[in-house]
Order: sequence, then C-alpha cells, then structure tokens
Amino acid sequence: MSMKIRKDFLPFSRPSIGETEINSVVACLKSGWITTGALCKEFEDKFCGLTGARQAVTLNSATAGMHLMLTALNLQPGDEVITPSMTFASTINMIAMRQAKPVFVDIDYDTLNINCDLIEASLTSRTKVIIPVHFAGAPADMDKINELARKYSFVVLEDAAHAVGTYYKGIHAGGFGHAAIFSFHPIKNITTGEGGMITLNDADLEKKLRLLRFHGIERDAWKRYGKGGDPSYDIMEPGYKYNMPDLLAALGIAQLERWKELNGRRQTLARLYLAGLQGIDGLDLPKAPQYDHIHAWHLFIIKLKDYFRDEFMQKLAEYNIGYGLHFPPAHTLSYVNSKYNGSSMPLQETNRAADKILSLPLFPDMTEDDVQYVCAAIKEILKNG
Repeated sequence: MSMKIRKDFLPFSRPSIGETEINSVVACLKSGWITTGALCKEFEDKFCGLTGARQAVTLNSATAGMHLMLTALNLQPGDEVITPSMTFASTINMIAMRQAKPVFVDIDYDTLNINCDLIEASLTSRTKVIIPVHFAGAPADMDKINELARKYSFVVLEDAAHAVGTYYKGIHAGGFGHAAIFSFHPIKNITTGEGGMITLNDADLEKKLRLLRFHGIERDAWKRYGKGGDPSYDIMEPGYKYNMPDLLAALGIAQLERWKELNGRRQTLARLYLAGLQGIDGLDLPKAPQYDHIHAWHLFIIKLKDYFRDEFMQKLAEYNIGYGLHFPPAHTLSYVNSKYNGSSMPLQETNRAADKILSLPLFPDMTEDDVQYVCAAIKEILKNG
C-alpha cells in the first residue's frame, strides 16, 4: 500500500440523525403515547403528500407490507408472481409463504432493473402479480409495466424499498395508481429505525390492510383507549402484529422533512464517485435509465469485471472501508433453487452481474474526502492486482 490508510473505519452506511429527529422522538416519549397513534396518521398523510397516493398504511417493516399485500390480494397456491431475481430475499420468502410461485425475469445489466421487454414472454394464465423493483433508487420502466398490466389484467405491486425520492417521468414511486411498498430500514434514504409503508389508491383494500395489520381489530389502540374511546372490539378475520409505533413515526416525520436535503447529498456523492472512478478498466459503473427520471441514489453499485470479489472486499477492509452486497440473486439461494429450479426464463444478465456487484459506502454524512479516499483505494487495489 502506497497511500496512507485512514485510522477510522468508513462504514457502508450510517443514518443521518440530527437534533430535530432526536427532539421529535423525545417529545413522543414525554407525551405518554408511544405505540400506534396520531403520529403514525400524520406520517401516513405526509407520505401521501410526497407520493401522490390517496392512502398510506404504516408498518413495522417493508417485509410486513409485502406479506399483508399478498395476503390481502388473496394470492393462492400455484399463482405466479413476476419478479426480478436481483432483489432482497424477503420478497421471495413472502411469495413462498403464500405457496405461490415466483417467476424470475432477467434484468438490464447496466441499471440492474427488470428488463421490461422480457416480461410478456413470462406471463401465463396463472400470473396474478408483478413486483417491479426500483433498484438502487432508479425507477423501473413503469409505462411498459402499466401497459402490460392493462392488457393482461394483473396487479402491479411496486417494490419501492429503495425509492424515497425516486421519480419516473415526473411521477414519484407509488404515484401510479398501484400499491407500493417502502422501507425505512436504517440504511434507507429516510429511516424510522425499522419500519415500512404501503401506499395505495383503494379505500376497501386499505381497510383490509389495517385489519390484517393489527390482529383483525377494526379500531387502532389510540381510538380505543383515548378520551371517550370504546375499548371493546371484535375480530371477524384473524390478522398479524405489524403496526408501527408512534415512537418510530416521530423519527420518520422528522426524516421526511429532510428528504430533499438527504437525497441531494446522495446525488452529490454519487456524481463524485462517477467522476472519480470513470475510465477504470476493471470496473463497470452504474448507468442511468434512458427515460426521464430522478435517481434517489439509495445505493452506488460497481461491478468488478475481472477481480475476484471476495478478495476485493478483503482489500477494502484493509483500507478501513465498508461495503455491501445487493443482492445475492434470489434464484441462487438454496431453498429457492431447490423449490423453484427451472421455473423461469434464462437469467443471463442476472447471472452475469451476480458475482461482480459490490455496493460502496454512500450516506449523507460522508464527506467529499471520504469519496476521494474510496476512489483512490479502489484504483490502488486494482493497480496492484
């Protein structure tokens, strides 16, 4: 190593939490009401304002949102769900929980988004849902997806876990009239610690989701135990325990007020990465979709063309640099491969990217010097072989 190694570890991600967020959480603690209540309702309303959706439902995770949506849609054993394999395993887990069948469609190598030109060939009479992923903050081609949905009458369920601040042709993710699922995990563009949100445009479906979210009980706790509330309840259909506490919503509301600032910083850092790593023979850099969009830059993912990834990650660790892997393709996971092997089209570009992808540190509190350090380390690692 010829460059000086930094003393402190640069993590892959770290949430940007300021005094406003801390004060909001403290105020919630002092209020005496910390479970699901008025702050969750406020968070839902403000999130509708961002996305353009008519309804929103807070949850304790995006995975809970996927489970509730597939349950509310009454997905049956043998029903088929179109999804890219390049996605987090929770999606496939929830499809499997419904005893349905994931049908994997290949991706575009440059953007890692689903290749919409390949979707139609994968449709069958059992296709019920398509789950496009707005990968790393870049939107999927929603015009093509919406056209196919109208033609073949299947449900579109946007995986918008990466997509706070993602726009496709001027429309925010979740604003296309379909249901969408957002994540507020600590590495996401805004965080509630843990949590998720479903946005939708269907009042009957919203009511069903709220029942499923909390044991099948119609009234939330704050309506049952607040002043003049009725603590009695009935259950017509059993549900789950997937509600978000107000304590987390307090953090989410404060973070949502900063989303433009936080995403603007991510975009600046991504541009620095693109400039600093441009023209390096051993790398493929992320490319933007050709259609009009705004990239949220949830992740900055490089592809190692020749370097063995495990060795490269070890080298980054020696330079005190963190990293991530998003994602091991779902069809390569043991249980998925054994249960659904041969159920999808050839995944040539997914397989091509699978062993090359690596996520670099990207979070709002990074400095420009941090990015320059990562770029210099990568150049030195590749140069020294």
